[in-house]
Amino acid sequence: MPSYLVTGGAGFIGSHLAEELLRRGERVRIVDSLVTGKRHNLAHLSKAEFLEGDLSDFAVAKAAVEGMDCVLHQAAIPSVPRSVEDPITSNRANITSTLNVLVAARDAKVKRVVYAGSSSAYGNTLVLPKHEEMPTNPLSPYALQKLVGEQYMQMFTALYGLETVTIRYFNVFGPRQDPSSPYSGVISVFTKALVENRPPTIHGDGEQTRDFTYVANVVDGVLRAATAPGVAGAVINVATGGRISLNELFRTLRDLIGSNVQATYAPTRAGDVKDSQADISRARKLLGYEPIVPFQEGLRRTVEWYRGSHPAS
Repeated sequence: MPSYLVTGGAGFIGSHLAEELLRRGERVRIVDSLVTGKRHNLAHLSKAEFLEGDLSDFAVAKAAVEGMDCVLHQAAIPSVPRSVEDPITSNRANITSTLNVLVAARDAKVKRVVYAGSSSAYGNTLVLPKHEEMPTNPLSPYALQKLVGEQYMQMFTALYGLETVTIRYFNVFGPRQDPSSPYSGVISVFTKALVENRPPTIHGDGEQTRDFTYVANVVDGVLRAATAPGVAGAVINVATGGRISLNELFRTLRDLIGSNVQATYAPTRAGDVKDSQADISRARKLLGYEPIVPFQEGLRRTVEWYRGSHPAS
């Protein structure tokens, strides 16, 4: 039975990866500092081994990787605004920890590391959809840090023969995404506000677009990347290949929830990208990937989860 380490496994995406691996009968170890991850995300993952620790400490990374066949490196502080406000802490979580995981994985002879990259690495582009051969143009410390992480991945493949794959995420959403933080994903923030009959805030004019990707699609792409042949060193977009404006997202969610509140508007946030849409042809070719949950169905599942986990008082 292959053994998997999920770094950041108490977080939103990491907990979904651990859950699916356990469902498949795999051996799973989770390491998380619980700075952004939540202990309650682990409540239904009792069969997973859990280590609490900060991967910016190499001893933690070494202990976490020991005996593992594959590392799914999700641990990060995944926030553009937070990285703008505090680039030093963000750098430690997103670069130092990643380098520690790679060195530990190399030394432990791990078979493969799959890294959570970010579409923010592209920045603003003149052409959509965004494909992996485009020049990168990070607009925030977070985007730069995630890009450095994927370059480290490719370097470790070239220098040391450690198999690595980077999956570039595009605005992932779904159950267990924390809506309480000001740095949370927009869908969780909008959902929380609308269910509570409060006007959500849209930064900018709301015409910026995103390729919102339901978390089950990302889990499928990452787990395909963990075992696919001939992909060492690759960078691969995993998303839906569509895009929707924040204004349209707001109207769609409002109709789904049955609210009649109006959004409020605030200035554009520093470091935000105007438009984002993924070209997923490489994922189709190398991973046999196709989105398994459409956007509208993902929204419905997310709203259903939020209502079930945050009952009206």
